[in-house]
Amino acid sequence: MLSISQASDKLVKMDLGIKVVDAAGFEFLMQLLPPQYLEQHLVAVSQLIHTYPMKFTSLSQSGGYNFPPCHIVDLSGFHILFDCPLDLSALTIFSPISTHEQTFASNLIPAEPYYKTVQGLHLWNVSLIDVVLISSPMGMLGLPFLTRAEGFSAKIYATEVTARLGQLMMEELVAMHMEFKQFYGPKETSFFQLLKWEELEALPPALKEVVLGKDGTELGSWLPLYSAADVKDCLQKVQSLKYAEEACYNGTLIIKALSSGLEIGSCNWNLKGPKRNISYISSSVFSSGTAMDFDFHALLGSDVLIYSDFASWNGAACVEGENSWSSIVPIDCSTKSDNAYMRDLLNFDESSEEMEKLNFICSCSMDSVKAGGSVLIPIGRLGTILQLLELFALHIESSGIKVPIFIISSVAEELLAYTTILPEWLCKDRQEKLYSGKPVFAHEELIKEKKIHVFPTVHSHELLMMWQDPCIVICPHWSLRLGPVVHLLQRWHGDPNALLVLEEGVDTDLALAPFKPIAMKVLECSFVSGIKLEKVPQLLMMLQPKLILLPDYTKPYFNPLNDSLPCLFFTENETLSVPNSKSLLELNIATDLASQLTLSKLKSEELTISRLKGKLFVDQGKHYLVAEKQAMCSEMRPLVHWGKVDLERLLLALEKIGVKGSIEKVKIEDDCGSDVLHVFEPHKALIQVKETSTVISTEDESLASLVYDAVHSLLNGV
Repeated sequence: MLSISQASDKLVKMDLGIKVVDAAGFEFLMQLLPPQYLEQHLVAVSQLIHTYPMKFTSLSQSGGYNFPPCHIVDLSGFHILFDCPLDLSALTIFSPISTHEQTFASNLIPAEPYYKTVQGLHLWNVSLIDVVLISSPMGMLGLPFLTRAEGFSAKIYATEVTARLGQLMMEELVAMHMEFKQFYGPKETSFFQLLKWEELEALPPALKEVVLGKDGTELGSWLPLYSAADVKDCLQKVQSLKYAEEACYNGTLIIKALSSGLEIGSCNWNLKGPKRNISYISSSVFSSGTAMDFDFHALLGSDVLIYSDFASWNGAACVEGENSWSSIVPIDCSTKSDNAYMRDLLNFDESSEEMEKLNFICSCSMDSVKAGGSVLIPIGRLGTILQLLELFALHIESSGIKVPIFIISSVAEELLAYTTILPEWLCKDRQEKLYSGKPVFAHEELIKEKKIHVFPTVHSHELLMMWQDPCIVICPHWSLRLGPVVHLLQRWHGDPNALLVLEEGVDTDLALAPFKPIAMKVLECSFVSGIKLEKVPQLLMMLQPKLILLPDYTKPYFNPLNDSLPCLFFTENETLSVPNSKSLLELNIATDLASQLTLSKLKSEELTISRLKGKLFVDQGKHYLVAEKQAMCSEMRPLVHWGKVDLERLLLALEKIGVKGSIEKVKIEDDCGSDVLHVFEPHKALIQVKETSTVISTEDESLASLVYDAVHSLLNGV
């Protein structure tokens, strides 16, 4: 670049890349600019906009429905955290209160529980996190740990329903934990203080792996539970969204939540930045018996698709070997149209498979009731519980047996009432019930008919007065360490006619350890937690992203499709740099400013450029250039030039206009040679040419103009 400024006491504002040399009179600084700089900074106006490469860090990969993945994305200079869950399955290492006398026999830790957070998250400086996106209520349970940390100031986004359900779940967790507080006393006692390192090392392998992790690095992930005040403070920082509602962060990122279909209020995310459009797919299902269907339309054609829906992935269920994938998905996927993929996916009905499982649970439950045993269901999925209540009512009515259904939870009454005012968040069948004047869910009528009874605690006076065996009880918590389930398991674990319904995902042997010997029947159920693996490539083909990020353990199954599905594979706790898909930025120029464009064609290249001055701002993720207010006195701007000055040609050009001088080769301090042109007539000037810059100095204003014209005749400029 070439710029001219007159030395004065005031600081002269220069263009980007120009350096002011402090000397008397007029001075010049010329820099040699490579072609890439011209293309990126002059043509695309990129010198006005600072862009950042995208980086992706997976802090934890999927641990199932109850422990969703946690990732951090660096997009456009903003650090975005996807979900902040708790690993509540780790609670199984602690002894439940009512079975404290059996603690030492089961090798469990007799202490007030600590809670296991995401391993890598506590190592991050929370002040660097700009945005937190919560995809489901389960992805919200660790959020108060983050919001109470010093320096946290991020903006938190979640759907209205996720925020409300997450609040109820956190309040219930605090209420259940209070029983430990009452047992152990108000003084906080860490189980790390009870056990020395040697004792931790001596723990049984199953417990040791939970406490320390497989590589022994997770000890710092354990924290004492937050308080009710922390939960309240956390919720005040959450901005709730409706599905497909756009939120703009910092004028740069457009954030949108889209239905994932898994649970009521759960969502996937779409983010639009200046140079990227990225989508994030959390655990999803195409159709649900309660939640709104999976909305994939806004995910089409993303620059980057982060596919994090492998909660239901089971490597044992897949045929081993890379070649086996071809038997599940055709390698030549290009033969199918997008509409064909869409038809195949939408015809895949997961809800009917779920109904079969739920009917089987009801059938097994009725068999236990007929035999005189009670049924205990500590399942935490809202949609599953709502459907189970409807099916139980039908099975009880068809069997002719009168058996009470008890729901025991401190938030159950509020939760069930909330589900009756969510029609816009539900599937079409549920919405049609509302429009036809029918209850959206059957539990409304069943509670009124006193077929379902709701109580806050297991010790409620009303419950004790109404209690009868056999019965069906739905209560928390699925870890079998907190809540009413502990007391009821203690009551029924020796009854061979009783039935315990568990969800797969928890270590059953460890969870049931304090209640052994177990005589009651245990039914483990696997509920849908995401899109089945064989359907994933069809979905990705239909969405047509430019790049897909996948967990590394899926590499054997997606590598054979890499030609059709461009993939990058990420490893836990390693940062992945994601290449840019767009080399240029789009800039919207105001009409009055665009009319000032004067195009110039470069002398040696097929390139036309122009220089423009205006005010740059960003709004709703788009860049705009508008005219600045007219200055009181307008001055001619210096031209911008590029290239290397040929002193011999410059000397000839100067001689033509009456300027005389001589060329001398000199050696400078860094042993790099440079050429110097001494001008001695009509006035003195010095022109020094180095490898990457040229400095021109003169004290005479008229001579400065002559040198300027000579340089302009030799170099490209605008």
